[in-house]
Formats: sequence, C-alpha cells, structure tokens
Amino acid sequence: EDSFGQTTIGAYKLGTAIKISDELLHDSVFDLAGYIASEFARRIGTKEEEAFIVGDGKNKPSGVLEGAQAGVTTAGATISFDDVMDLYHSLRSPYRRSAVWLLNDTTVKALRKLKDGNGNYIWQPSVQAGQPDMILNRPYYTSSFMPDLAAGKKVMAFGEFSYYWIADRQGRSFKRLNELYAANGQVGFLASQRVDGKLILPEAVKTMALKGGSAA
Repeated sequence: EDSFGQTTIGAYKLGTAIKISDELLHDSVFDLAGYIASEFARRIGTKEEEAFIVGDGKNKPSGVLEGAQAGVTTAGATISFDDVMDLYHSLRSPYRRSAVWLLNDTTVKALRKLKDGNGNYIWQPSVQAGQPDMILNRPYYTSSFMPDLAAGKKVMAFGEFSYYWIADRQGRSFKRLNELYAANGQVGFLASQRVDGKLILPEAVKTMALKGGSAA
C-alpha cells in the first residue's frame, strides 16, 4: 500500500560573475552577448550537475547519492559481473522498467571489460543513431562528478531518476556592474539562480559501493 509523507525542498543561491574589459565590450565584431550567455550557462550547469549528484545538503542541494538507498557493496576492490547483476536486481521491478545507470568514464572502462557467464560483454554499444549505449539492456549516462573507483566510494547508481525533484525558485537573474570594476577598465556581469534538489523516493535509486571503507 502506498503511504505519503512530507518533504521540504528549500532554495540555495548559486551565482557567478564575469569581468569584461571596456575594449572588448565596445568591439562590435565580437559576439559578446552570445559569449556571456553560453559561459553563464556552462558555469551554472556544471555546478548544478555537481550538487544534484554529490551534494551533501549543507548549503547546497542534497544529491542523488546522498538520498539513494544502498544496493550493493562489492566483495572486493574491483567490480565484477555479479556485482552489476546484484545492483540491477536490488532495484524493485517497477522501477527497473525505466531505470538508467549513472557512473563516470573510469567505471565505464572497467565495465566494458566484463563478461557474463557465457563470455558475452555486458556492455552493449548502441547500433542506432541517437540511442544510448546499454548495460544489461538499460541505458547508461556518465558524469565526471560520479566518484572514481576507490575504496568505500559509491561508484554506480541505478534507478528511476525522475524521482529526483529539482525546484527552481526563480529564473536566472542577470546584473550589469558598471562601477565596481571601473577603476580597472572593466565591466562586471553577474548571474544568479536559486535552486534545490532532492530524491523524494529513496528506494527508486540504488547505489553500488566498493569494499574497503565507509561509503562516502
């Protein structure tokens, strides 16, 4: 039977600034507006990705690794086919239908070398344009913020990530700072955003930790 509770999603402010010289500002050849927009998007997007994955909830969102349930701890210091299979089946079947894997490139490289009991690689490259590669017939996605293969680290997550909710309290705001850096012949541009995130259903995502210490 379903049961419902309450969870609190707050808001944390994320900001970044860019300083542009007066000369560049008045150079009509350079697409300054396009550069500022893309740079702000890159910076804010990178910090959001980091917080939504490994954030500890202290002055930042609580990341998916913080909220997910422990699924598997490996028997040794490396990942085996059995470990991947155990993680797959640690997730309840209703979530497995649309679940995906989350890991970093180092872990992907280790998994690409694994074979099942019949000698087949468990990593399956996509044969269709626009479709992701597969691990055990489920898509995987990589992030540089997922931990590397190290003792006690949560190196893989498998689950239904739509249960990670992101709350945008406002759109991105932009300010032009004409006076602050005027003495240096520069103009500042400031972008900020208030955002939070939380895995509202912990059982929807399971993690794998390497043996050798407490998972962090």
